[in-house]
Amino acid sequence: MEKLAELDRELFLFLNNLGSEQWDWMWIAISDKWMAIPLYAILLYLIFRKFGWKPTLITMVVVTLLITTTDQLANLFKHGFERPRPCRQEGVMEYARYVAERCGRFGYFSAHAANSTGVAVFLSLLFKKHYPKLFVFLLIWAVVVSYSRIYLGVHYPGDVITGMLIGAIFGVLFHFLRKFLTERLKLS
Repeated sequence: MEKLAELDRELFLFLNNLGSEQWDWMWIAISDKWMAIPLYAILLYLIFRKFGWKPTLITMVVVTLLITTTDQLANLFKHGFERPRPCRQEGVMEYARYVAERCGRFGYFSAHAANSTGVAVFLSLLFKKHYPKLFVFLLIWAVVVSYSRIYLGVHYPGDVITGMLIGAIFGVLFHFLRKFLTERLKLS
């Protein structure tokens, strides 16, 4: 386990130190949850256009539950494992580029990675018949948001990979929940 943790630290330092001050503003913006609002607005419009009002409302509720679930599960894991973030770990923080505005105490696993991947998988499954190429865009978006956490110095690659895996699992599960609800309510 220690060998895996050491590999995670080394990979973090390599990826984190690829950064450059001239691009810091962009990665801070990518990691900011409010910056995704235009993307979400466009996706919401596409949902409404393809499915109508009632399925759109169901979808909004399900996505809210998805994000709440992955976010709170990340908090549970963080306080359960108590793995220090790289910006707070001796022997790492001295060699890393810390760019984020703040750094929480614990980092396992990344809620940003779980949330963005969960939403990307959920919406990809929702739109697979209507906009099949949207999957690639949403996956790239989730990977970029997830990587931003390493760039900013607040998560190890293992935190991000775990968050992405958990997000993908919940994205699939909540897709089936939405499908069940819309069929049960005869909205599809």
